Amino acid sequence: MEENGYKGLTGAEVKQRIQNGQVNISDNHISKTTAEIIRCHTLTYFNFLNLFLGVLVIISGQFKNLTFLGVIICNSVIGIFQELKVKKLIDSLAVITASKVRVCRDGIFKDIPIEDLVMDDLVAVENGNQIGADCEVLFSDGIEVNESMITGESRPVRKKAGDTLWSGSFMVAGSGKAKVIHVGRDNYATKLANQAKDKKRASSEMQDSIKKIIKITGTIIIPVGILLFLSQRGADGASFSDALVNTVAGVIGMIPEGLVLLTSISFILGVGRLAGKKALVQEMEAIEALARVNVLCLDKTGTITTGALEVVELIPFAEDIPRMTAVMNEIAFAFDDVNATQDALMAYFDKTQQWQIKAKIPFSSERKYRAVSFEGQGDYVLGAPEFLVKDHKELSEKVDACSKDGLRVLLLGRCDGLNMEDMSVGAVTPSGLIVISDCIRPEAHDTFEYFASQNVDIKVISGDNPMTVSNIAVKAGLKGGEKYVDANTLPEDFQELREVVPNYTVYGRVRPEQKQRIIKAYQANGDVVGMVGDGVNDVLALKDANCGIAMAAGSDAAKQVAHIVLMDSNFASMVSIVREGRMIISNIERVSALYLTKTIYSVLLCVIFIILGRAYPFVPIHLSIISTTAIGIPSFILTLEQTEAVTSNGFMRNVLRISLPSALTLVIMMLVNQVVAGVMGFDPVMLSTYNLILAGCISQMVVWEVCRPMNMRRRILCIAVGVIFVTAIFLFPGFFSITGILNWRLIFIIPLVILTGYLMNWLTKAVRILTKVR
Repeated sequence: MEENGYKGLTGAEVKQRIQNGQVNISDNHISKTTAEIIRCHTLTYFNFLNLFLGVLVIISGQFKNLTFLGVIICNSVIGIFQELKVKKLIDSLAVITASKVRVCRDGIFKDIPIEDLVMDDLVAVENGNQIGADCEVLFSDGIEVNESMITGESRPVRKKAGDTLWSGSFMVAGSGKAKVIHVGRDNYATKLANQAKDKKRASSEMQDSIKKIIKITGTIIIPVGILLFLSQRGADGASFSDALVNTVAGVIGMIPEGLVLLTSISFILGVGRLAGKKALVQEMEAIEALARVNVLCLDKTGTITTGALEVVELIPFAEDIPRMTAVMNEIAFAFDDVNATQDALMAYFDKTQQWQIKAKIPFSSERKYRAVSFEGQGDYVLGAPEFLVKDHKELSEKVDACSKDGLRVLLLGRCDGLNMEDMSVGAVTPSGLIVISDCIRPEAHDTFEYFASQNVDIKVISGDNPMTVSNIAVKAGLKGGEKYVDANTLPEDFQELREVVPNYTVYGRVRPEQKQRIIKAYQANGDVVGMVGDGVNDVLALKDANCGIAMAAGSDAAKQVAHIVLMDSNFASMVSIVREGRMIISNIERVSALYLTKTIYSVLLCVIFIILGRAYPFVPIHLSIISTTAIGIPSFILTLEQTEAVTSNGFMRNVLRISLPSALTLVIMMLVNQVVAGVMGFDPVMLSTYNLILAGCISQMVVWEVCRPMNMRRRILCIAVGVIFVTAIFLFPGFFSITGILNWRLIFIIPLVILTGYLMNWLTKAVRILTKVR
């Protein structure tokens, strides 16, 4: 046999290796285990802190202030339930898109998951495969691999019998057989991964910002809490029990557990909803990256066109059509490539296999051609005309004419020998042209219209003739599709490339590393770039895009590096996926202001009242009613809204635009209350009443601000939460440790509410000016 006589393992040998632990088990799972999900939602720093605070309230004896623990428990239960529900859906999709490998077991080749490989398995590899375990090449039919995932070098590496195929690399040309020599943790790529993760993760400004907030509050919360307790013990008339409760109130307000829960649950539910739209999210951060994308790069095949091709014409030059047909009958079946062009050639020509092959060079996206040397029949090359023949006027005119009609052209030429050392060919004499057509997707026009309405620039990056791609793009309705360029004319200097990329919509004759450079050029210009691809030649670009989207029908390598996989392999589904992503992020941005307002004013109030040495203005039960009506209910309703308005100002800037002036207003008014209480001679209960009512009014104002622009649902929401708040403090003043609302001394709160409105309006304008948000 060509594989040195090695026929692979028997079923018994496979079982023995599995028992010995010599199986390619991977620890890289898309979703968490059930135990990890439960731990994630229960054993957290903030949950333990809340539990400790609950113990302090129990010690104080003021049990009604324990209501915040109920909220924490509900949050954890809801979080666990929702993530387990989504996990079930994601796991089912992950099975469908799991990478497969073709192995020989009991003398029969079959496809199995990469995780089921065992030591000494005989593996068949071909163009597009990602190598799932370290292997020794037994037979090579022009094998070339890209080892950039391991070495960082994108240039293809030739492999011959005896060479090693490293796990994590991927096939870019040729085919062959190999024997597994390492599995699982012994794989070279796995050892590297344990030292550092190579793959660029999807970017998430939102999660980065929230992590900073958690880090800051988590650092200061304990020392501030201790200082607050000491100051409350020294406050006039405060008992030990009161000091404990006031301290708990201050610390609870600082904990942003609602913000953490909101974002995590929103992302989890977003993953579930996207899965329902046939999109497998492999990194949750990709949802935000997808929502903020303003430049979307894609290949022509499978996106604008259906991907199906057919040969429509042969145009002879130096050789007649019968001779061209005879040569193509041999070349079309001399390679094991699996792609649309190969399928079209095999469908049009006949399998004769009458000529003896001396040598052959497989196709690669780097070379743009394939070549075969036949015994007694000469040497032939098949590929892109521009790469094979220069300064041939008649040929160029024919190619241009076909390209203007949106047709693809391959050149069949006779060449002066094959150089197997550098995989090059000698001088080429045109034998003729093979004209191929592909079909535009009927939904392409509507898809492009949607992205134009969302201010997302579409860029087509293709390996085909730029004129052909441009013609197809224009027919499909792509705005600016006539602005095309041959990638071979792009500047090598990266700074110059940055300056020219905004001028083009269509890039033709693009090599894999050029796709990567184009992506990086847009990113360097401040764009958030998405990349849609399915082939090996898209891997480098997918890896470095802010959000890489692969087709499930594409190569294993593309699916492995992508952040999102389209299970239906339909570019048109990107419309609903981007819309869903934008709704998720827009809603999180909107309601995050509610949570952050409470954290900011709680931190400031704690510091100020530590300095003043006065009783903290709230007890936990106050914050429970405020949080329920001004945060909990509104965030739940608003998170379910269908809106796609994602700010371009950045997460923190947009959230602070509302939360900072609101928090400052509340802090200032709490200090004003202290002055009013001293002047009017209020007792602690009356001061507490003023504090709760004013804080409630300010919180309701925040809800109104977050709901702008108003619609019927938001208007009803604002009115409803306001009514709930007023009804609660009106019917149960004793439960909330305040005086009855009908007390005549509350008349003075009216001018304070008016002052609050003016103060918030002024501070909002000031913050917008300072943060340069229009």
